[in-house]
Order: sequence, then C-alpha cells, then structure tokens
Amino acid sequence: MFDGILWALENIAMSFYNLGYAITHPGEWLAWLGGWAQAEGDRALEIKQSLARFIYYGGSVEFFFVIFTTFLVLTVIGFWKRDFLWALVRGLEGVANGVGRFFAWAGLIMVLQQIMIVFLQRIFRVAEISIGPMGLGFTQDLSWFSEELKLYNAMIVALCVTYTFVQGGHVRVDLVYSAVSHRTKRIIDMFGSIFFMMPATVLTWMYAWYFLWRHLVTPNPNAGATLDRMMMQARALRWNVETIGFSPNGFNAYFLFKILLVSYCALVFIQAMAFFWRSYLELVEGEESAGKHLDKDSLGEGEEAYEGTH
Repeated sequence: MFDGILWALENIAMSFYNLGYAITHPGEWLAWLGGWAQAEGDRALEIKQSLARFIYYGGSVEFFFVIFTTFLVLTVIGFWKRDFLWALVRGLEGVANGVGRFFAWAGLIMVLQQIMIVFLQRIFRVAEISIGPMGLGFTQDLSWFSEELKLYNAMIVALCVTYTFVQGGHVRVDLVYSAVSHRTKRIIDMFGSIFFMMPATVLTWMYAWYFLWRHLVTPNPNAGATLDRMMMQARALRWNVETIGFSPNGFNAYFLFKILLVSYCALVFIQAMAFFWRSYLELVEGEESAGKHLDKDSLGEGEEAYEGTH
C-alpha cells in the first residue's frame, strides 16, 4: 500500500513537469495536424512520431495524472477562493448546456430527414439523393441517408448527456437520497463524483481511445505498448480510416461514432469535476445555495408544474 501511495505522489509531482513540457514543445505531439503527405525522409518520420506520441499519451498514466493534478490544484484554490470555484462551476456547466442545446437540434434534423426518406422512397421511388450546397456535389444512395440517422441519435446521446445531467433530466431510482438532509445529499453527491463518475469515465476513455485509433491508423495501436515500441512502429504508421458500412451502399463513416464516444467521456469527466465542486460549495454555504447560478431550461410561464416531472 505504501508503494502505491508513493507511486501516486511521484506521478502527481511529475505531472507539473509533463504539463509544462507538453505546452512548451507542442510540435512533439501535434506536428501531425499539418499532415505528412508532402514531407519526406526524417521530417516525415518526425511527424509520424508526433502522432504516435499523441496516441500513446492520450491513454497514458502521465495524461491521467496531469488531469487529476489539475483537478486537485483547482480544488485547493477553490477551497480558499469560493468565488473562483463558483466561476469554474458556472463555466463548465455553461459548456455542458451550450454543447447540449446545440446538438439537441440533431433530433429535429433526424425527424425531418426520416420524413424526407419516407416520401422519396415510398412515393417518388428515388434511389439516391444529391445535395450540392455552394456547388459542392454530394450524392449517396438513399440507404446511406437512412443509416446516417443513427449518427444523429448518437450525437444526442453522447453530446447531450451532461446537458441533461445539469438540467436534472436523467431518470433516477431514489431509495435514500430524497429522505436525507441537505448536508447528507451533498456528501453523497461528492462521493459519487469522485468514486463513481470519474473512475467509470476513465475506464470508458481507456477503451474508447484505443478503439478510436484502431479504426483510424495502421499498425493498430495497442494499449499495452510502450512508447519506445510505438516510436519504432512510427515509420510504418499511416492513415487507415474506417469506411466500411453494414450494407454495400450504406453509411460508411462509422469512425465518427468512435469520436463521439471519446467526446462523451471528456464531457462526463468535466461534468464530474463541476458536480463535485458544486456539491462542495452547496455543502459549506448551506441549503440556501442549492441551485445557485444553475442555468436550467424552463417551459415558460405557467408550465412550472410540468418541469422536472419527466
């Protein structure tokens, strides 16, 4: 146990150096963003190695401790300056609300597109749809647009999850929570944020991160591979974006679902931090602070009785 505590403390201490190094040497892990199609020789290898580093560190212990240490530092500062912590809560909840409110419109697009598909397929017997905004032609089989509807649904699930959490819209089975005091509720919320939301999100991230990159590049990244091994494989690294559909003319951009899964993990972890901080602030400031600065949607005047009943 002592060795485990020492290991964690060493990684926390090293996270300051790792974060500083990453900020001051962005080319070592972001050079691949410019592409390597035109690069040759050693320069092409350096760019590929930067992508290998990005993949490795995205699922590494070092990255976890950079995020965890940042959370600890911000929390300590917030214990000293509550206004600073409230600003973080408002900012992170604002991100959740903003992202969720924007991508919630995918639901409307999904419904309209489904109606269009039914009319074109059943009434006009159209086999394909062509879209040409600003002279850019895009033609796909009708089945492609039909299968694409799943992407809109995935956007709503992955990108609106924290928005729904902030709004209190998730279904919950409450056997104890509603019967306890305000102080006990906040302690339960803090415990849940640290010991349930964060660990579950980290585990899902570890799966989602390598699941994503195995469908984007080859050779396939391995979660157990060392950095040295990935550097050795970098010379053979190339893009191999998944474009396989479930049907011959069906939707073929399923790699977007993997990106959504990674985005989901990031949003939930950020919301776990915000929820922990909000719970702490409502704990120390008392019951009158419950819901303070909370930007909740409203159905409008006279509809209060229906809010929160879903």
